[in-house]
Amino acid sequence: MDYSKFITRDPIVMLGKPIVKGTRITVELIMRKLAGGYSIENFLESYPHITKEQVLAAFEYMADLIANEEIKEVA
Repeated sequence: MDYSKFITRDPIVMLGKPIVKGTRITVELIMRKLAGGYSIENFLESYPHITKEQVLAAFEYMADLIANEEIKEVA
């Protein structure tokens, strides 16, 4: 999936955090809700203007972010 169709960053929207295009819904909000126990279906019911494809794009974005992070040894 090409998440760039659904996820963007704009320094004047939500302090530049990655968001679902055309909304003020951050990728962080999606991840926190799902980590807190929401199912994708619960999330979509709470945010009916968001699609399942947009939620999955947020997962893809986070997977790429984690895959490309630098690993630093902790002393």
